[in-house]
Amino acid sequence: MVVLIGADVHKNSHTFVAVDAAGKQIGQITVRATHSGHEKAYRWARKSFIEQDRRWGLEDCRHLTSLLERDLLAHGEPVVRVPAKLMARQRATARTRGKSDPIDALAVARAMAREEDLPAAFTDEQAREIKLVLDRREDLVAERTRVINRLRWHLHELDPEVDPAPRALTHRPAQERVREVIEAGAGIVAEIAGMNLTDLERLCSLIGELDARLRAMVRKQEPVLLEIPGCAELSAAKIIAETAGIERFATESKFAMFAGCAPIPVWSGKTEGRVRLNRGGNRQLNCAIHRIAITQTRLEGPGKEYYERLRAKGKTVMEALRCLKNQIARRI
Repeated sequence: MVVLIGADVHKNSHTFVAVDAAGKQIGQITVRATHSGHEKAYRWARKSFIEQDRRWGLEDCRHLTSLLERDLLAHGEPVVRVPAKLMARQRATARTRGKSDPIDALAVARAMAREEDLPAAFTDEQAREIKLVLDRREDLVAERTRVINRLRWHLHELDPEVDPAPRALTHRPAQERVREVIEAGAGIVAEIAGMNLTDLERLCSLIGELDARLRAMVRKQEPVLLEIPGCAELSAAKIIAETAGIERFATESKFAMFAGCAPIPVWSGKTEGRVRLNRGGNRQLNCAIHRIAITQTRLEGPGKEYYERLRAKGKTVMEALRCLKNQIARRI
């Protein structure tokens, strides 16, 4: 007998509901979202279902479940990730009305019983390290953009004829020219502009250090990704971070669906073969693959040839680009 344990996770607490293969609830517990709370849930499951095979299901929101996943996997427990859309459908068909932590945990468990081919949780510490560094870099880039916008407004007030391009301000020559303009000015506006410029120089330096670190990490972990035309280190880092272990995907088509690159069939009768854009999947991963596809359409090689063949057959620019993205996802 297999016992399915669904979890509804929050920042401070986790609620677990166990069901049998038919979906009947046979147990429930709520614990704190800490190492000791996770250990308590594991001991409860081991004591309550000692003679049954256990399988844990967690809603796929890894900012809340990553610690729980690692603790359960450390005990050798099988864990799968349940997409949130499956929970919503299960709640809609349930006889229990309303919404609560036990209801949501029960929905996760019953979704596990209904869907046998859910992705297994996979702990990839190297991918996690890359994601942490990449997230830090993206935070700094966003802050740099805000600093540049503020600096350009102050420069406009100091001298309307000084209008450097935003991208140019990320480079040292443009920063030095701006500093000359600021030092020639006077007053509080020039003083604040100088502070913004100092912040900009600091952020550019930090971002450069993280770029170098990411390049080294990608070359060490997955150099094969760099062999894909149009895939540079930062795109490869995004792919590694968002994939979180390519081994957890049974087939290339499942990875393409996860990345939002596989088309969705929308045909019936005479419209056989018609598909539509997939707006689901991991949009961060989809964006990285999109950048690679755009680059391949500009470079001589198989990608551009494939794209041009599709265009010659009558497909629109976006249709041909989506087909190319699907091929790139399958190669990854």
